[in-house]
Amino acid sequence: MKKMILAAAMTISTSSATIASADCGEVSITEMDWASSAVVTAVATFLMEQGYGCSVQKVPSSTVPALTSLAETGEPDILTEVWANSTPSYQPLVDSGKLVEVANVLSDGGVEAWWIPAYLAESNPELTTWEGIMANPAAVGGKFHDCPSGWACDIINNNNLKAAGAEAGGLERFQHGSGETLQTSIASAYAEKAPWFGYYWAPTAVLGKYPMVRVEVPAYNAEAHACNGDANCANPVFSAYPAAKVATAVSGTFAKENPDIVELLSKLSFTNTQMGEVLAWRLDNNASYDEAAVHFLVNNADVWSSWLNDEAKGKLAAILGN
Repeated sequence: MKKMILAAAMTISTSSATIASADCGEVSITEMDWASSAVVTAVATFLMEQGYGCSVQKVPSSTVPALTSLAETGEPDILTEVWANSTPSYQPLVDSGKLVEVANVLSDGGVEAWWIPAYLAESNPELTTWEGIMANPAAVGGKFHDCPSGWACDIINNNNLKAAGAEAGGLERFQHGSGETLQTSIASAYAEKAPWFGYYWAPTAVLGKYPMVRVEVPAYNAEAHACNGDANCANPVFSAYPAAKVATAVSGTFAKENPDIVELLSKLSFTNTQMGEVLAWRLDNNASYDEAAVHFLVNNADVWSSWLNDEAKGKLAAILGN
C-alpha cells in the first residue's frame, strides 16, 4: 500500500511535465501555506491531471495575496480553501463576477478561535476566559501565538488584540513565520506541558492530536468582524470569529471556459472528520501533501468516484486500483 501511495504521489509531482494538455489546457491553482488547503490542492491537482488531462501549475500563496492577484490579473484560476467570512475582499469579487464560488470545500464549515492546551485549562480553569488570561498573562507564557503574515487571521487577530488592550495588559503578540512553526509551537508546548495561548483552526491534525480548549471572548459581532478584517480599520472592536464558510472559488473567465473542471470542483468536498484523518495520517507518517492526497484517494474511492465524470473515473480507477 505504501509503495502504491509513493508511486502515485510521484505521478503528481512529475505529471505536469509529461501529460498532454490537449484535454483541458493549463490550469493554475493556489497552494496555500497551511496543511488542509495544501491537501485540497494536491487532491484537485491529481484529479485534474490524471482524470482530465490538465497541465496544472501550483502557485504558492496565501489568502490575501491570492485574492489581490486575482482581482488585478484574473489569476490564479482556482483558489482552494478560502475562509470567506474572514476575508473582506472575497464577497465583492464574487459580486463583481471576477470570482465564482463553486463549492463549500469543507462541508461542515471551519472553526477559528483562540485556544489554550487542555492540561492548562485543567490546572488553571480561569484561563479559559479572556479576562482570566489578562489577570495573569504570565500563566499563558505572556505571549499570543499568531498566524503568519498574509493570512486573513493575521489582520483580524491583530485588530482584536488592539481592541482588547493586550499589549498594554502585558501580553505580547508573537507572529509565526509559517503555519508549520505555529503547529510546532503547540506540539512543543505539549511535550513540555508548557504554557501556550494563541490562534488555531479546525479541521487540523494538530487539534485532533493535541486537545485544546477554546478561550471565551466577546460574542461574534458581524460589523466589528468585518472592520477587523481591514488592516486600516479605524475602530477595532473585540469579536469572536463566526462559524466559517470555507470555499473553493475560480476566476470568472475560468468558470466560463472550463465547465467540466468547475463541475469537478463543485463536488470536491471534505467533511471535517475526513480532512482531520488525512492530516493526522500525514503527521504520523511524516508524509508529503502529495502522499497524503493519494492516501485519501486510495482509501476513499466511494467518495471521490462521485466527483468525476465517467471518463475521468475510468482513468483514476486504472491508476489507483479502484
